[in-house]
Amino acid sequence: MIEGRSLSWHYGENEVLRHVDLVAHPARVLGLIGPNGSGKTTALRLLYGALRTATGEVRVDGDRLEALGPRETARRLAVVVQESGGESSMTVGEMVLLGRAPHLATFQRTRTEDRRIAGEALRRVNAAHLGARAYAGLSGGERQRVLIARALAQQASHLLLDEPTNHLDIRYQHEVLILVRELAAELGTTAAVVLHDLNLAARYCDDLVLLHGDGRVARAGSTDDVLDPVLLTEVYGIEIERIEVEGEIHLLFRPGDGTRHEERTA
Repeated sequence: MIEGRSLSWHYGENEVLRHVDLVAHPARVLGLIGPNGSGKTTALRLLYGALRTATGEVRVDGDRLEALGPRETARRLAVVVQESGGESSMTVGEMVLLGRAPHLATFQRTRTEDRRIAGEALRRVNAAHLGARAYAGLSGGERQRVLIARALAQQASHLLLDEPTNHLDIRYQHEVLILVRELAAELGTTAAVVLHDLNLAARYCDDLVLLHGDGRVARAGSTDDVLDPVLLTEVYGIEIERIEVEGEIHLLFRPGDGTRHEERTA
């Protein structure tokens, strides 16, 4: 479990997050959603320690994040962020082996067991055939699979992903998020993911935190509860309609000049 309590962050005089509370539970996928500039990525970075909250605290399985050393943090938290990889000369296999670093002593070489774990991680994401390929030459979808494999090789119990579907075509968007759900369901992994696409969030997330544009929490809870079309219309400033097809939530967007929304909320 990852808990963030009263998380706040400023960039200069700009307050990005305002006393945000959130909880990511084991074996569930938590989605962070909200309009551009609402602080989704900042919140995720606070959860894995890339930023230190100005207020409140982050706890991982009950332990304060700031009290964990870098090695222990890496053993518990695996992070997948956007990486270009264009300058990397590594092979895919070498990239995935980096995930074993938290389990090695300083200057210790990778062992047979580490290579076995890395190979299993590549197979888990259906990318074993890419092992000898140059990471820089992969497609966007292939890179995302490799980065998730690297995270799996860490054998961490918590997985955090920043916009893992960014720049991917529809097929790979779904394949990446299916994999995240499987990891949560089968391994009991705690997963937190930043998403822009509300329909992907509806399909693959168990819980959601919806952030206002000013960095406050508009609502947190189950996906069914948070994806309230009236609330979404208010937060995103666009008319949103919710329909359900065979038990699945789908959101329809109706761009306009805002007149209908203003009339309805007046």
